[in-house]
Amino acid sequence: MVIKYRTALVILMILFVLMLSACQSEYIATPPSASTPTNTPGVFPTLTQTPTRTPESILTPEPTANQTSTTTAYTYPDNFYISDIIGHKQTYELGCEASAAVDWAGFFGVHIFESTFQYALPLSDNPDYGFVGEVTTDGWGQIPPYAYGVHAGPIADALIEFGLPARAVTNYSIEEVKESLSNDQPIIAWVIGNMEYSEPVAYVDTEGRVSIVAPYEHVVILTGYNPTHLRYMNNGKFFDVPIDVFLTSWGLLGNMAVIYD
Repeated sequence: MVIKYRTALVILMILFVLMLSACQSEYIATPPSASTPTNTPGVFPTLTQTPTRTPESILTPEPTANQTSTTTAYTYPDNFYISDIIGHKQTYELGCEASAAVDWAGFFGVHIFESTFQYALPLSDNPDYGFVGEVTTDGWGQIPPYAYGVHAGPIADALIEFGLPARAVTNYSIEEVKESLSNDQPIIAWVIGNMEYSEPVAYVDTEGRVSIVAPYEHVVILTGYNPTHLRYMNNGKFFDVPIDVFLTSWGLLGNMAVIYD
C-alpha cells in the first residue's frame, strides 16, 4: 500500500510540474517575423488641415531708382498754333540767333533791340560758350573757328540777364515740343537753313573743349503744329514743314533749343 501511495504521489507531482510548464509557455515573447512588409494601405484617419490665411491683395512695389523708369505721359491737343507772335527780318548776316531771341522775348512782353542783345553775347571760338566770328561777316555756312554764330547756352544766359525764364536744352523730344507749344510757349530751335541736311562736325576749340557744329547752322522759332507738320517763324514769316523733315534737320545739332522755363 505504501508503495502504491508513493507511486501515485510521484505521478501527481509529475503532472503538476507539466501543467506549470504549460502555463508559463503562454508568456514567452515570440520575436517578430522577418517577413517583408506589404504596401497594402491600412485605414488612416482623414486629416483636416488648419486653414492658412490667404492674402487679400498683392501689392506691386513702386519702381525704384534702379528700375526702368516709366515713360512720361504728355498731354496736348492734335492741333495748336500760337497766333499772336510777331517777328522781324534779322539785321545782321549772321544774327539769326539774336533776331529770334528778341522776337521770342517780345512775345513774353520783354522788348529788346536786336543790336543790344547781339552785343550782350560773349565772344568765343566755341559756340557753346559764346558767339564765334563777326556778326556782320558775309559768309554764312562756315564752321568754327571761322564766323559761325552761337548755340543755345549763351542765348539762354543772355535772355535770363534780360529777365526772362529761359533754359537751354538738348535732346528735346517732339512730344515736349508739342506740349510746350500747346501751353502757348514758342520755342527757339537750332536747325540747318531751309530745313536741309548738313554734315555735323566735332570741333575742338583752343582749350580742348569739343562742340558739335554744322555748316549752315540756323535758328527759327517754332509756333505750332498739327499731326503731320510743324509751323515755324523765320525772319518774320511763317512756314510749315513735315515733322520728319524737321526732326532730321533739328537732330543734326542734338535737338537743341531754348524754352520758356
